[in-house]
Order: sequence, then structure tokens, then C-alpha cells
Amino acid sequence: MPIPVERAEGYYLPPPGPSVPADAWALVPPAERVWRWVELQQQRRLTPPDGFVIGHRAYARINHNRWVADCPCGSAQVVTPSDPRMACTECGYGWLALVLPEDVEAVEESVADKLPHLRNWWHPDDPNPWGIPPSDAPPEPGGGLPAEPVREATG
Repeated sequence: MPIPVERAEGYYLPPPGPSVPADAWALVPPAERVWRWVELQQQRRLTPPDGFVIGHRAYARINHNRWVADCPCGSAQVVTPSDPRMACTECGYGWLALVLPEDVEAVEESVADKLPHLRNWWHPDDPNPWGIPPSDAPPEPGGGLPAEPVREATG
């Protein structure tokens, strides 16, 4: 069975244990589960923002087999195509609409043949993609590391 790309609803889960039922957050929208999760993990009282930041959006990407999006402050969080929005728990920036590919399943399928830690995809319209590796182009002549200096033997 293939390993699916991780989404917020499967990543941000209530803590295990007998005091909390496994479906305790079932009625919490997936984009808001990060707020509950951070409260529990960091013991911080957090309040999600009230509204959307008009004119700003975040581009979703697959990073090491997780759907993630970046906040303008530099933080990132796991997101989901089923609730296409995010709000940063670090800086409190308001809700941002997520830009997702037209065919999410096709993008997930395009990375499915790789090992999970090698599954990466960037939205082609993202003007500031983070983490794209350098091109596979061969280095330009003379563009490599300088040669080690020749040391003459002293005797």
C-alpha cells in the first residue's frame, strides 16, 4: 500500500491516551487543528485570527511528503487541500488563502514513486519558492572549487 502525502488532518492530532478520544478534534476544521496542537505541544494559549488578509495568499507545496505552506514571517505549517487556508501560529498573521494545484491527486501521484523523504513539489506559479534544489546543469568551466596548491617537498 503506498504511503500517502501527509495532510493537516492526519498530522495535527489530539494527544494519545485514555483521557482524550481519538476523534476529539473531528469537528475542528483541518486548518484550525494546528492551533489546538500548538497549544498542547507548547503550552501556549492561542487564538486564531478572525479574518483573511486581503490580497495575500500562500502557495502550498509538498515538502518531504507533507503539504506545507510558508508564512511571510518565515514560519511554515502543514496544510491540507481539503481546507485551503492557513494562519500562522508564530506571528499571528491572519488567514491566508492557499494556492493549490488544479489537480491535487495528480501532483500527489507524480511524487508517489519516490521515497517519502524525497517527495517534493513546488507550485509553478509561486513567485518565491523556498527550498528548490540547484539545477542539474553541469558546472561552467572554471566554476568549480579552486585546485589545491602544489606544495613542494622540503628536505
